[in-house]
Amino acid sequence: MLEKTFDPKTAEPRLYAKWESLGAFAPTSDPAAEPFSIVIPPPNVTGSLHIGHALNNTLQDVLIRFERMRGKAALWLPGTDHAGIATQMVVERQLAAAGNQSRRDMGREAFVAKVWEWKAESGGTITNQLRRLGASCDWSRERFTLDEGLSAAVRKVFVTLHKQKLIYRDKRLVNWDPALQTAISDLEVEQKEVDGHFWHFAYPLEDGSGEIVVATTRPETMLGDTAVAVHPTDERYKHLIGKAVRLPIVGRPIPIIADEYADPEKGSGAVKITPAHDFNDFQVGKRHNLPQINILTPDAKINENGPREYQGLDRFEARKKVIAAFEELGLLREVEKTRHAVPHGDRSGVVVEPYLTDQWYVDAKTLAGPAIKAVEEGRTVLEPKTWEKTYYEWMRNIEPWCVSRQLWWGHRIPAWYGPDGKIFVEETEERARAVAREFYGRDEPLRQDEDVLDTWFSSGLWPFSTLGWPEETADLARFYPTNTLVTGFDIIFYWVARMMMMGIHFTGQVPFKRVFFNALVRDASGAKMSKSKGNVMDPLELVDQYGADPLRFTLTAMSGQGRDIKLSTQRIEGYRNFGTKLWNAANFCQFNGCVRAEGFDPAAVTNPLNRWIVGETQKTAQAVTEAIASCGFDGAANALYRFIWNTYCDWYVELSKPLLKGEDAAAKAETQGTAAWALDVILKLLHPIMPFLTEELWSQTADLGVPRAEGMLISAQWPDLPASLLDPKSEAEIGLIVAAITEGRSVRAELNVPGSARPPLLVLEADAAQRAVLEANGPIMAQLLRVSEVRVAETAPQGAIPFVVQGVTFALPVAEFIDLTVEKGRLAKEIATLASDIAHVMKKLGNPDFVARAKEEVVEENRERLAESEAAKAKLEGALARLEAVV
Repeated sequence: MLEKTFDPKTAEPRLYAKWESLGAFAPTSDPAAEPFSIVIPPPNVTGSLHIGHALNNTLQDVLIRFERMRGKAALWLPGTDHAGIATQMVVERQLAAAGNQSRRDMGREAFVAKVWEWKAESGGTITNQLRRLGASCDWSRERFTLDEGLSAAVRKVFVTLHKQKLIYRDKRLVNWDPALQTAISDLEVEQKEVDGHFWHFAYPLEDGSGEIVVATTRPETMLGDTAVAVHPTDERYKHLIGKAVRLPIVGRPIPIIADEYADPEKGSGAVKITPAHDFNDFQVGKRHNLPQINILTPDAKINENGPREYQGLDRFEARKKVIAAFEELGLLREVEKTRHAVPHGDRSGVVVEPYLTDQWYVDAKTLAGPAIKAVEEGRTVLEPKTWEKTYYEWMRNIEPWCVSRQLWWGHRIPAWYGPDGKIFVEETEERARAVAREFYGRDEPLRQDEDVLDTWFSSGLWPFSTLGWPEETADLARFYPTNTLVTGFDIIFYWVARMMMMGIHFTGQVPFKRVFFNALVRDASGAKMSKSKGNVMDPLELVDQYGADPLRFTLTAMSGQGRDIKLSTQRIEGYRNFGTKLWNAANFCQFNGCVRAEGFDPAAVTNPLNRWIVGETQKTAQAVTEAIASCGFDGAANALYRFIWNTYCDWYVELSKPLLKGEDAAAKAETQGTAAWALDVILKLLHPIMPFLTEELWSQTADLGVPRAEGMLISAQWPDLPASLLDPKSEAEIGLIVAAITEGRSVRAELNVPGSARPPLLVLEADAAQRAVLEANGPIMAQLLRVSEVRVAETAPQGAIPFVVQGVTFALPVAEFIDLTVEKGRLAKEIATLASDIAHVMKKLGNPDFVARAKEEVVEENRERLAESEAAKAKLEGALARLEAVV
């Protein structure tokens, strides 16, 4: 017999270990099976499972379990990313804590060995946590972005792109982290709102005829100014274009140029141009062929290009000195307070500098063309479709991609420098030396580039490098292109776009046929989760408290396309109760002998109730299949919830009791077989979302009746039920009973009829077939609706509340149990309160200022509140109309 309740703490590790030991996560070796593959967005090797991972990986698991049960060769390929900066920082902190030792003290080789040592000890944390979530990845194929096979792919791609002149070395501005002393990507830059100032400086005209005023939030950068720009149509400055100013402190003359970047409406309309320390200024400098003067060292001190008395000063000390100098020179015109966004390194926490350095770049513009075309032609479909616009805008305006990082942990750039600076880019040092020997005519010492590649470079190859490329492996031939990528929209530029560009360029095929962008998970009030707010929900704590299945179901049910998920523990608790409801239904079936019958054919059942549940099961199976196949995960979960909780557990279980306890042996046996069959289908349909509970129920009911030939549920065949199982006649009959009970309950609830009251349910108008159905099911209807009886009547007594269901007119005499006049007044008062609330919310939402100023989640909350109030008001108005008809 089943245990009283499901215990996830003992069942989950036991079931997962069994799945793994049986090799249930590996794709079938049947060559006739259609391949279906997903590559996991590789989490950082430093990471631990957060709620975003839980959502993303739950959806992937739902999809892979579903396709596996549909008989496909389903591969979910897992792995982790070496996560350059993040991992290096973890180990550096450990070294500092252990003995105040730095990586530079150790040297590169020893430090990298230390990182590998750390990875071996701690690098599997997140993959073990994914197991706790129930992720059915094929762990035998697990990859790491620094595996030798993937490293070989990285070297081949870099060298090939270089030979194709799509990778080159250039001096450009990058986001520079002065603490880590490396270029970082835009994703690693965090914009923080801070209080600051606009300092308005006067630059004297070189001919002594006046001055021009510029404003800046970074006064120290003026030491690298190479021009002042004004708008070409700005009448105030037209006469100055082509003249020069004498740069204060530095003393060099710099030109006044005309460029549309200068905004006449902003400040004085004149802007200082520092091409080596501002991204916009860099572009202006290129247009006007201006000098690029870098005034900072890698650790953000003034370098040899600054005045002697400034050299060696930290940038913020230099800022104070510059301001003081302008004040002393009488050239500080105004100091204006401001609040503005300042870029910070998300890991170091220091202010990031636009910094001019020599770096390696990929010609992303050339690679983006085919990637754009692939989406335009539908070879890769983005879902929700609204993300196409974002993808196109970014790809069509893509800048050169800086792929070099000044780190030690990562893929070392396969470039070697000769004594004269000549660069040899080859896959191995031996090959580089051979090419250099041919070039120089003799052996010359070579020095390998110190930099490593951006982690997005190697993860951009993930869909094909993990399958063995550049070798022509069996996995690559079978599973590439992959089918579906499930990922967050926040990395559409950094990862999805890179994979599209690299995959098409190197394999000639798109890396995936479909990309599904999942939503963000927010707290119950819609706020973004953050440690500083104290509203972070740890998925592992939630699994400990509720089990993996309720968390998985919650995330799946709330994952509607384009909507953020407002996660609350109440939701998770509610879906745990849903699992308990199913467990209790299985217990009911077991107690009532509802066992699998050999040769049971759902198409052959004859009782209307059984024909009805067979049809409802078919409709649910079809809806769930279509929803998961199209990534409508929430639609699948909600269809299952309605069917299991309402249709099966509430209605079918209750309506079947007279048949299970009756004297008709044939009807009883048929109902037992039908209930067991429907329960089996439920377990199969629910398994992708709630794998542990369903697998446990599957195994614990396996010894009842006919043993299952399918083994574990994870390997069972997905239900493919024909539409011929639908029976409109039984659907109408049982639908009438369900609707009558449901509407009768609403009337009782709306009018506050006491639960102890037992009025009769009168059938006033119905055709002969409907009367027959109601009379046959009168006892069970009376029991479920808490009425004394269900009987046909010609007229209703005074004070009976009428209602119509499917053309049948019913009446519920309740006047002896409630004061109809008092109830009428109560309803009118509640309707007025709701009307006032609706008007208040509509006024807010109709105010453009409120909609523009309020946070998106606040506006959405108001819209939801409006919808709820309008629905409640409509319901009460219906109840009041009923009362008014009889009072």
